[in-house]
Amino acid sequence: MKNSNNHNFRRVIVDFKKLTPEILALVVEKYPDGYNDHDIIQFRNANYELIEAVEIVTEDTKYLVKVSAKLEKIMEDYDEDDYENYEDNDPEAIQNPFEEE
Repeated sequence: MKNSNNHNFRRVIVDFKKLTPEILALVVEKYPDGYNDHDIIQFRNANYELIEAVEIVTEDTKYLVKVSAKLEKIMEDYDEDDYENYEDNDPEAIQNPFEEE
């Protein structure tokens, strides 16, 4: 059962460089057809920069995954089999979809 007491959640901001197979799978599961403008939340970081992110809530963590063209592309091309040889928490598993191989 999910904890309804939001202030007990660990809060994590995730940009593309720190995206892991586990978090990517959660994003794709929540937004299987991609996210829309109404799914995006905006906030200012410590440097007062405007950040746009989608929210993913697990049993103990609230992830704010920064939206970007890279995130959209990797979600479009998502296949969980691409990550079967990686640990779920390995940020090196997610490669920039715009870099040439």
